[in-house]
Amino acid sequence: MSDTFEPVIGLIGGSGLYDIDGLEDREWRKVSTPWGDPSDELLFGRLHGVKCVFLPRHGRGHPTPPSALNFRANIDALKRSGVTEIISLSAVGSLKEELPPGHFVIVDQFIDRTFAREKSFFGTGCVAHVSVAHPTCPRLSDAIEVAGRDLGLPMTRGGTYLVMEGPQFSTQAESNLYRQWGCSVIGMTNMPEAKLAREAELCYASVAMVTDYDCWHEEHDAVTVDQVVKVLLGNADKARALVKAVVPALGKPRGLCPAGCNNALDHAIITAPEKRDPALLAKLDAVAGRLLG
Repeated sequence: MSDTFEPVIGLIGGSGLYDIDGLEDREWRKVSTPWGDPSDELLFGRLHGVKCVFLPRHGRGHPTPPSALNFRANIDALKRSGVTEIISLSAVGSLKEELPPGHFVIVDQFIDRTFAREKSFFGTGCVAHVSVAHPTCPRLSDAIEVAGRDLGLPMTRGGTYLVMEGPQFSTQAESNLYRQWGCSVIGMTNMPEAKLAREAELCYASVAMVTDYDCWHEEHDAVTVDQVVKVLLGNADKARALVKAVVPALGKPRGLCPAGCNNALDHAIITAPEKRDPALLAKLDAVAGRLLG
């Protein structure tokens, strides 16, 4: 990556967000990856002159459940398409009274409780240990916060996202446990997405859009899909407005991310060069080509 470059904004749309309107020169394209197929074709275009690439996380029409998502293919496809930063938009349940349905949370931490997913691009033949102590990019989060405040969106900066396996919602005991841990929201999709974005040296920010109070809340009925969908559609409209506001602010030429997102692999790969598996290195061409190419 050169000293200064034109950013390309990657947008991952969660439940209820399967398209981005207002894009100029829009074109859906199939992007192949060595990790398999991503969730759908990617939508390429420009928003206020800024290059954007949109991926509906579950595919258009929502055919793919959380545990079946090919997270590696999704992140690789975005990186392979020139994306330099990712804004992830996700539907979540609230674990705090002060985060009601319709509220947005700019997440800065995660607790990963998933267990049935491939969580790294690296493995036998090329081992890497990437730091995710601070899994989101503060530069992106700053821009999202400014745009959201300007729009008057109900928004909280900072919070922990508990990522569960799903597809079922939580038991009440689980929900209360996660509240005791101090988590803010609960969902099924930001892990291993955030970890993989860090391995791919992409800036990543997460906007969690609350659709319901999780089942801990005694004054609210148990979560139902109908309730979630109703709030979901309203949140999707807010999310589109947020995207239109924040993309121009992120589209100016920039240098390397001061938070270190763009060089996260500098000290992460531990396998000696002579012990590296050529087949795995070939699969890592987009993700880690800067170091392994």
